[in-house]
Amino acid sequence: MQNFMRFMAKRLLSAIIVLFGVSVVAFTLMRLAPGNPAALMLADNATPEQIAAVEVKMGLDKPLIQQYLIYISGVLRGNLGTSIFFNRSCSELIFGRLPATGILTFSAVLVSILVSFPMGIISGIKKGSAVDFGSMVFALLGMSMSQVWLGLLFILFFGVYLGALPTQGYGSFRNLILPALTLGLPLAALVTRMLRSGMYEVLQEDYITATKARGISNWKVYTKYALKNALLPTITIIGMQIGQLLAGAIIVEQVFGWPGLGSLTVKAINMRDFPLIQSILLVSAALFVAINILVDIIYVMVDPRMSLD
Repeated sequence: MQNFMRFMAKRLLSAIIVLFGVSVVAFTLMRLAPGNPAALMLADNATPEQIAAVEVKMGLDKPLIQQYLIYISGVLRGNLGTSIFFNRSCSELIFGRLPATGILTFSAVLVSILVSFPMGIISGIKKGSAVDFGSMVFALLGMSMSQVWLGLLFILFFGVYLGALPTQGYGSFRNLILPALTLGLPLAALVTRMLRSGMYEVLQEDYITATKARGISNWKVYTKYALKNALLPTITIIGMQIGQLLAGAIIVEQVFGWPGLGSLTVKAINMRDFPLIQSILLVSAALFVAINILVDIIYVMVDPRMSLD
């Protein structure tokens, strides 16, 4: 228990440092971006005096350091600020869209596991077989395709030609299928390749040969001994790629009209909505950090020999 508490303390300290860095970078980049949010809120024929008055109201006339301190002090109190464009709380907007992105990301991870684990395990066990060849072709294609192209291909085939699945909207399981496949299959391709390599390498180890020589069934050797060790790098890859999934969700949500954080981010960027963009980046970074801590914990659960230090 002491080791676990020390582990959590270290991870939380790292998380605080990372989130502070993200807040500084996001704040700086937003201020360096072209465009004036005060001018965007007014008509095209607004006078410089009117723009300056809105800047004062928004606090954009203050020095950058003062603006940052005002923003970060609000964050520490649980106040992410008010959206300039929507004129609503950033927390309300983000956490209102977060469930949709969470469902999509979770479904994409589930798709990748359901597809990659059987293919990767069987390919590692039966290297050189037809299944192995098919898995490698799938892995190569999946890692080569862009999500935009794949999404449009699914829309064209399943939506236009077959008319079997909806291509836009949110609210039912059928709406989820195509976005989840678009987001999850590239990850499935990567995990398939990693798991295949891991299984094949583990099965060549001397202790696996010795285990088989003791008369233990192949099924038990594969599941209890080989898979446990092959899973360790795979878990790392999945954990690291969840951050990529959150980034890819921006594209997929735009393609399929999915009302998540991705579409909200695009609107915020187009309108130079500084508080909303900063808050989205901060929340996304917090989610990524939390996922990485969870991956570390799962690591130890899979292999208790792993150190918590």
